[in-house]
Amino acid sequence: MRHSYIIFALFIISLASCNNNNSTTTASSNDSTKTQSKVNTQPVQSKLNEAGTGKLMLLINSYYTLKNALVAGKGDSANISAAQLVTTTDSLKSFLYNNYSKDDTVTVYDKLHTFLDTIISQAKIIAATSDATCERQRLPFGTLSSAMYGLLKNVDLKNARVYQEYCPMAYNEKGAHWLSDDSDIKNPYFGKKMLECGEVTDVIK
Repeated sequence: MRHSYIIFALFIISLASCNNNNSTTTASSNDSTKTQSKVNTQPVQSKLNEAGTGKLMLLINSYYTLKNALVAGKGDSANISAAQLVTTTDSLKSFLYNNYSKDDTVTVYDKLHTFLDTIISQAKIIAATSDATCERQRLPFGTLSSAMYGLLKNVDLKNARVYQEYCPMAYNEKGAHWLSDDSDIKNPYFGKKMLECGEVTDVIK
């Protein structure tokens, strides 16, 4: 009988310990969630006003859609995505011209329109290139991506968490960058052939 009491007592102690651990884990998880939520709810900001920053984010999302099409090796999707990128870039360029080009104290348009022109010209090449394998569509993507990075750095983008990533094997080992909303490497220059080839070289926080 005494032996049974001892076993029962050990069971109660073990149960209490598990409950305490679960409470600690839950509390820790809740704290982590709160921290993550706090980070994610910070508004995206830039040197542009709210409307301009909104148009900038549409442009970035169009870029990501094109990048993802190249990762997946879907030529038709790349055509459509590139055409959409032209539209969103044109929209931002017009906005900057109408809101900033005539202000002598702000040179935003003068600094940014070269990047925008490059994005438009390279996206038009991709949109006009018929290529089921995406090989030829990938050729202008490096120049386009460099222009995107220059644009985002010059507008001082914050809270969008944009990762600049680099593949040393792209363009016959000359190397090339691209941008992503994820730190995981998914290479748009090789797709499935070398999907994880690359590294993060910068983060626009």
